[in-house]
Amino acid sequence: MDHRAPTGDPMLTARFAPPAVPKLLVHRPELLGRLTAGTQGPLTLINGPAGSGKTVLTAHWAADGRTTRPPMWLTVEPDDAPGAFWAYVLEALHRGGAALPAEVGRPTRAEGVTRSFLVRLADGLAASAQPAVLVLDQFDTTQPPATSEGLDFVLRHAAGGLRIVLTSRSDSLLPLHRYRAAGEITEIRHADLRFTDADAEALLSEHHLTVSPDGIRLLMERTEGWAAGVRLCALAMQRSADPEAFLRQFAADRTTIADYLLTEVLDAQPPPTQDLLLRVCVSDRVHPDLADALTGRDDGARTLAGLARDNAFLEQIDASAWYRLHPLFAEVLRAHLRQRCPGLEPRLHGRAARWLARTGRLTEAVLQGAAAGDWQFAAAQLVDNLALGRLLTGLEADQLGRAFAGMPTGTPGLAPALVGAACRLAEQDLPGCEAELRRADATLASLTDPLTDDPLADTCGPAARFGRAFLGVLAGRPADDLTATERAAADADRLLRELPPPLLAEHPELHALLLAHLGAVELGAGRLDRAESALTAAVAACGPSGTEAPLCGALGSLALTELLRGRLRQAAEHARASLAVAERSALPAERRAGIDHLVLAGVAVEQDDLPAARHHLDLATAAPGPRPDPATAARAAVIGARIAAAEGDGDAALAALRAVDAAGLPAWAADELAVAESAVHLAGGDAAEALRVLDAMEAPDGDRPEHALARARALLAAGRAADAARALAGVPADDGVPTPVRAHACLLRARIAEARGDSPQAHRCLGEALALARPEELRRMFTESGPWVRRTLREDPRTARSHGWLTSRAPARTARASGAAGTARTARTARTPQADGQPPVVEPLSARETEVLGKAAELLSTEEIATELYVSANTVKTHLKSIYRKLGVTRRSEAVHRAQDLGML
Repeated sequence: MDHRAPTGDPMLTARFAPPAVPKLLVHRPELLGRLTAGTQGPLTLINGPAGSGKTVLTAHWAADGRTTRPPMWLTVEPDDAPGAFWAYVLEALHRGGAALPAEVGRPTRAEGVTRSFLVRLADGLAASAQPAVLVLDQFDTTQPPATSEGLDFVLRHAAGGLRIVLTSRSDSLLPLHRYRAAGEITEIRHADLRFTDADAEALLSEHHLTVSPDGIRLLMERTEGWAAGVRLCALAMQRSADPEAFLRQFAADRTTIADYLLTEVLDAQPPPTQDLLLRVCVSDRVHPDLADALTGRDDGARTLAGLARDNAFLEQIDASAWYRLHPLFAEVLRAHLRQRCPGLEPRLHGRAARWLARTGRLTEAVLQGAAAGDWQFAAAQLVDNLALGRLLTGLEADQLGRAFAGMPTGTPGLAPALVGAACRLAEQDLPGCEAELRRADATLASLTDPLTDDPLADTCGPAARFGRAFLGVLAGRPADDLTATERAAADADRLLRELPPPLLAEHPELHALLLAHLGAVELGAGRLDRAESALTAAVAACGPSGTEAPLCGALGSLALTELLRGRLRQAAEHARASLAVAERSALPAERRAGIDHLVLAGVAVEQDDLPAARHHLDLATAAPGPRPDPATAARAAVIGARIAAAEGDGDAALAALRAVDAAGLPAWAADELAVAESAVHLAGGDAAEALRVLDAMEAPDGDRPEHALARARALLAAGRAADAARALAGVPADDGVPTPVRAHACLLRARIAEARGDSPQAHRCLGEALALARPEELRRMFTESGPWVRRTLREDPRTARSHGWLTSRAPARTARASGAAGTARTARTARTPQADGQPPVVEPLSARETEVLGKAAELLSTEEIATELYVSANTVKTHLKSIYRKLGVTRRSEAVHRAQDLGML
């Protein structure tokens, strides 16, 4: 049968044949075994850079006869449209002997396939008597999203009838986290592919080289196990009379390898080719047109193709027009260029920078400009292309920061001043950033002076003025300067409308960064409504690639905003979303502030889950990211103090609070510290000191509902119930007051009523407190109120039964002072109903167990719960077993019903 692609072209037979296995081969039985085991599941991923041995390993495995049925092979091309891709997949299956029903059909359009086709294909594979094992070689992110989505659909719905082995240089667009969570993926990564000492020794032996263990170690230190590097060294060593001595010199100063490369590779080329190699070595990768720009000739394409064909330490990058010199060869060429042609290297960097800029390769143009020492050009590229944000976020931030580390302080011009400010900001050097911004402002002022004749003055276009406003917003956050930040944000928003829309569309991170930082500054000033508005807009502005960092930051700040407003569920949801974004996008830890874990710690404290609170606080404080702003640092101290006080360590609680410099805090945050310190003194039984701390705060902080509530607590503890009641008048009952404050105020009113013998009023106020606290499961305030809540509930069994959520975690309040005896009592009463009608007290569920139980109540499967919570299926099963034990049940449905009876769900 003549099967053709949807375009009408014949199928390329070479794409269905595994590459020939090299004659000089390192046998790697462990990796081969992992590949075989991986094909028992749906997906096997072999991921690593060029030259790491992905295809060689897979071709060896395919030819090794380790499977009952030979795997099918398809080499994927980067320009395959979805329809063409699926046509080739069908052909690979057909050639491999997979019997598919005729009704599956074939793609008729290169542009895509219908969902109906994918459904028929998955169904046909599911009905196969034997699974089809298909290797997709070179399947990378260059594939259209529709191709990855379709492959994921077929793989998930083929019911085990299809097993895929992917080789790629970068992670594909498949939802790998879902396969990981379900335990349905085997991954062989670069770290696995690296040669071991034994692998290197075996390869050298194949080249008839005998090398000592010390020589092997030196070789591995230099190549770091890169398979191609070891092979290149082996080839070079074959030409050496003393391979062992070659390795020693190679590891020390590379003199011998340099002589070899210059003599055997460079000098073997004709003079025009030598000139080209010496000129293109200034760039990590080279295009034929770039080569022509560097040489002033027009033979770049022909010369580069010939060098690659002759394996002259130059390789073509994938199937593109770009080439790459071997790093060792490039290093030797650069050293030789400096010696042969002094002063030429900077000029070549400058030519490369301008060619790269003309062709839209911004980062490479900037790096080349910096290497040339042309700081005005390099900085202007970032400013004029709205790319200052690249110095602060994204995968290129560190690389660009290192490039500008050599820029002399005070380099003339507006663009260098703005870049210098961004670099200082990335290093958290606020004084240095402000100094550079003042220099930028001086330059801007001179540009508006018609009498200026400064030849170095930049053109003051909207991009440069936007850059100044943009950095003003970002610098306002660590400076905690709300006025300056809002002014800069208004300027930036106005200037955004003056910028060319196509240019602005290339930088989706700008608007998100502006809003995220503005919202964070509003949050630091205690203006929660405005913070929520800005941060919500920041989250909405994120989505395109490159906005992961501002999205993570905005979600973290939004979570903290919701925590301060008492919306615990929303706070936890935003915090977990922030963590998920960071995990999915692999954001470097040093670029994350840890606010998400801090919020989860705060939520856990309010819900009386002290182990979880301590866990998340430890993660937040150990985060290597940027220093938190003063208000966030104060919130961390408050949460730490509450945990320490709950654990019975008042000294540690006070130490945590007093470690914060209150002089640098906004008024509301300083009052937060005072309120927290007052609570610590109350926990220690010192009501007088609790009052003194609060009275030391000056107005208007005393007007804060939180302050009035804390004062009422202290007055009540001091036996001044009437004064406490008057203090509570300062706590409004409207929705603008955080729910924890309103609920705690009701709780205090109940205690005041109880103290004066008004039992009906006490019950009403307690009911109001419970009703307010229940949606967010605010348990801690009831724990801190002592045994009177339990006594009051015992008098009202009906209320007690409707608030089983309150007692489900009551044992969690037993801290260091409780000891083993309290734990034993908890275990004995865990499943014993109370005679007085109070709901049974169960062993407390952790925060994660509660989440799992909630998902189980939604009738999600174990795998679906794992996907929702970003954990493995085995972890979910472990949580379920713990839930069953704590609730005294044996099945999921019983656990859900039991939890509902107790008011936990």
